[in-house]
Amino acid sequence: MTRASAVLAALVAAVCLSSIAQAQVATEVPPVVAGARPVTVERIKVHGKSLEGNLEANAVDRDVLVFLPPGYREARKRRYPVVYALHGYFIGAEQWSGEIHVPQTIEGAFATGSREMIVVLPDSKTVHNGSLYSSSVTVGDFENFIARDLVEYIDGHYRTLPKRESRGLVGHSMGGYGATRIGMKHADVFGALYIMSPCCLSVYPPPPPEIAKALDEVKTPADSAKLPFFARAIMASSAAWSPNPDKPPLYLDLPVVNGEPQAGVREKWVANSPLAFVDQYIGSLRRYAAIAIDVGDQDGLRVDAARLNGELRRYGIDSTFEEYKGTHTSAVAVRFQNFVLPFFSKHLVP
Repeated sequence: MTRASAVLAALVAAVCLSSIAQAQVATEVPPVVAGARPVTVERIKVHGKSLEGNLEANAVDRDVLVFLPPGYREARKRRYPVVYALHGYFIGAEQWSGEIHVPQTIEGAFATGSREMIVVLPDSKTVHNGSLYSSSVTVGDFENFIARDLVEYIDGHYRTLPKRESRGLVGHSMGGYGATRIGMKHADVFGALYIMSPCCLSVYPPPPPEIAKALDEVKTPADSAKLPFFARAIMASSAAWSPNPDKPPLYLDLPVVNGEPQAGVREKWVANSPLAFVDQYIGSLRRYAAIAIDVGDQDGLRVDAARLNGELRRYGIDSTFEEYKGTHTSAVAVRFQNFVLPFFSKHLVP
């Protein structure tokens, strides 16, 4: 298998996590911790100033899940660190909350020794099922929605510790890409970073002919909704990384048109690949109290995840990397309870 084929296979494995019917993926669930106190779940909407005017007409007022720790209602003067958790492609915050089994895993983490914190799950689903947490006139500036609008709202409406040292950022799959991208560019906002099975760290090769042909036939967003899963992921990536305001109604440039790779588009995609731009943000990455990366040993994305860790280590950044036994999604709930939240408990300033 060529490296290009391997990367393509890895991407397909990463995005094909559920059927087009959006079936819930199966994840290993940690046992309920006896005596765990319940957290409070609030479902709110947050206005995204950074999303205003996006050409896809994606919702500007975004759904957000907020999990408040057991002591929040009792200790009226206490303030808490906040962890922002980003979901993957094709699902939203509600569906990911089921995959990571919150609030159970949050309650379990607190009951087994993690410090109490606020956990925030924003929704970034779009016309093509995912924002890539990028900055695009077509999709909207989801990068700054997360790093600016959402953080400002949460700090303004909840008893947070409004400083970077008390904010953590984590994401899985597309959310892992988002945590990597936003983490590199907004180290002034977040103080610790956890990257779970990140996709899209390097540019995958052009789509195979049958998918490229299907993409050529898309003329409207309604046409896109009928595409196979992987083809729709290409649409989402194009809207995020190669937007084109002069091409209504899709407002994007595809990587392949009429069978011909589009060199200018590929250059734009490379420019959005963390392994291509990591060298520019080493100073920012050095600011983090801690950075962790994990990935399953049966996940095709493990190669690029290890490469990212290698780049950080090459610059003397003491990141933690673990390749655990599992697939892309099999252990995500266990990881969230037993690794992610304890990590932030240790590294965020309480």
